[in-house]
Amino acid sequence: MTELRTARLTLRPWRESDLAPWAAMNADPAVREHLGELLTREQCDAGVAAFRADLERRGYGWWALECTATGEFLGFAGLDDVDEDMPFTGVEVGWRLARGAWGHGYATEAGRACLDFAFDTLGLPEVLAVTTAANHRSQAVMQRLGMVRDPAEDFDDPYVPAGSPLRPSVVYRLVRPADAPRQDVSSEATGTA
Repeated sequence: MTELRTARLTLRPWRESDLAPWAAMNADPAVREHLGELLTREQCDAGVAAFRADLERRGYGWWALECTATGEFLGFAGLDDVDEDMPFTGVEVGWRLARGAWGHGYATEAGRACLDFAFDTLGLPEVLAVTTAANHRSQAVMQRLGMVRDPAEDFDDPYVPAGSPLRPSVVYRLVRPADAPRQDVSSEATGTA
């Protein structure tokens, strides 16, 4: 199964040992500030089962993120197909880190690895990122990755109740660099990138 590595990080398949720290970070109000309600352990476990299935089936998805030097679980990062109820299509890049992992550049580093994989291995023509209009930290990461927002694409998230401050959302995009290799997107990515 595909793993991505950077100077400090490993994006890898999920392990049983990831379940408890994943549940703990999704029970942290600071981590969930721009995501909605806190998640139960059962919801977190079901999410990880879906992440595992996607990684196995497609060769990409939401990878567990760990610090390579220590093996510490930091959160997740990856690529996912946009839900069909959204007002746009494509593949999005994203990340969610435990509060203790904030401020170290991990989201940007993991995001860059995911974008490289999307362009160099999957051959995608474009990748997008989505967050709430109020999530300025995530938007800063998107900007550091070279992604660009078009305010005309701002939208109300159909999964969030009307009137919620989490409903207004923004879209950032990055087009594949001209020098990125063009791959056959029908082939499934496997191995280590």
